[in-house]
Amino acid sequence: MPSTTVESLREAIQRRRTFAIISHPDAGKTTLTEKLLLFAGAIHQAGMVKGKRLRRQATSDWMAIERKRGISVTSTVLEFEYGGYHVNLLDTPGHEDFSEDTYRTLTAADSAVMLIDAARGIEAQTLKLFQVCRQRQIPIFTFINKWDRDGLSPFTLLQEIESVLGLNVYPVHWPLGMGTDFRGLYDRLRQRWEPYPEGPLRDVPPPDPSLRDALELLDEAGEPFDGSAVARGELTPVFFGSAMVNFGVRSFLDHFLAMAPPPGPRISDQGPQPPDQENFSGFIFKIQANMNPAHRDRMAFLRVVSGRFQRAMTVRHVRLNRSIALSQPQQVFAQDRALLETAYPGDIIGLFDPGYFRIGDTLSSHHLLSYAPLPQFSPEQFVEVLITDTGKYKAFHKGLHQLAEEGAVQVFRGVNRTEDILLGFVGRLQFEVFEYRMQNEYGVSLGKTFLPYQYARWLSVDSVDSVQLSHGSRLVRDHEQRLVALLPDEFTLRWLAEKNPNIVWYPTSDRNTST
Repeated sequence: MPSTTVESLREAIQRRRTFAIISHPDAGKTTLTEKLLLFAGAIHQAGMVKGKRLRRQATSDWMAIERKRGISVTSTVLEFEYGGYHVNLLDTPGHEDFSEDTYRTLTAADSAVMLIDAARGIEAQTLKLFQVCRQRQIPIFTFINKWDRDGLSPFTLLQEIESVLGLNVYPVHWPLGMGTDFRGLYDRLRQRWEPYPEGPLRDVPPPDPSLRDALELLDEAGEPFDGSAVARGELTPVFFGSAMVNFGVRSFLDHFLAMAPPPGPRISDQGPQPPDQENFSGFIFKIQANMNPAHRDRMAFLRVVSGRFQRAMTVRHVRLNRSIALSQPQQVFAQDRALLETAYPGDIIGLFDPGYFRIGDTLSSHHLLSYAPLPQFSPEQFVEVLITDTGKYKAFHKGLHQLAEEGAVQVFRGVNRTEDILLGFVGRLQFEVFEYRMQNEYGVSLGKTFLPYQYARWLSVDSVDSVQLSHGSRLVRDHEQRLVALLPDEFTLRWLAEKNPNIVWYPTSDRNTST
């Protein structure tokens, strides 16, 4: 429900927890999300992403294609109160083909929960998303899921986290048994035993020698708990449990909210901006078109960075250098909305977008302030598209423009033939969702030709004449008219770098990072 009281700014900041869950597909992210919402009373029955047609759909999966195909393909915001905390859970796509949406969403999070499948350990998508978190130095909390099934030993999983991710670990939970032999969890910080299946807690664990020996080994040889190391992203608290059977989840949630940081300072072109300063500021990290198909609207999601936001306030749109009044701000819970009166640092605001906003835009009551733009990442697959029905020309370009602005796909145009439209995406499913939405939301069918490129590299020059290009490569421009090279393989990338020693080949649109 919308906020009806005005808290003191510092009190409100200390209550906020804004986080995202990162995982490989099928690790149980949506199931864990639903159980967290269930504990908070935000929903009354947990849905399931997969299963028979008559089962409830997951709350966080609201788009039609998500319900149809049983996947999460877009980020959503889930806001709730629990245990005195105001929680903003940024639910991200579960499929690796939508990783760029997840990357952008992580820029709005203050911490991340890393969900690991007990039988699989660290997987490719988890590693990619962890690296984004590490770049931002945000705290990581680890939940090892599916402990009611057979999997890797707890010591093996801890060692993998340390060796692959370079993180120190502190197991808050320690399991006794696994799979059919799973007997419960010992909470090392609270010194409490939680039997499995759920039952009354006891002050001491059962007299089991293997559990006693493991705890002694952890106390003597393991890392001590250090909250400051957690805050720096150097130590990850580790929890065990099963989201599916709802075991270990409440204990994890209680510990996580107590350990996770409240909103902190953000870097701007004017230096770090503390959240408790009086001036309001925030940035757009996501745009979603057609959340309400009946109205064909667009919503921009803004992360509040500093100050107190109040409905109807006038702010400065820094990129456009104009003032705008935010008269209808929305509190968003998946597809549900309610009018928002007040918001604080860490909160996410939904803003109706008549076409003013782009991902990365800064809004501020202090017009000199600007946060860094969010970069585009290199796509891995490319397709050339054209309209099959010339009568749909206007709808085609409207859909292309709107879906590109929300980050559903990257659009490139030919250098010499600007009518050539090329789309870049991470995986084939991302394009299939784009094609589905063009058909269902804009009534446009696409002709398409898949292209043999695997990499896009933004160039440090703007002149086509200064680039020596190889056969099989192609120069295009992105929506900001920046020059981009499309390349078929790594060999070509290395060859071109050697032939063009004065050019830097950037893997993102951010020219602060070179390949």
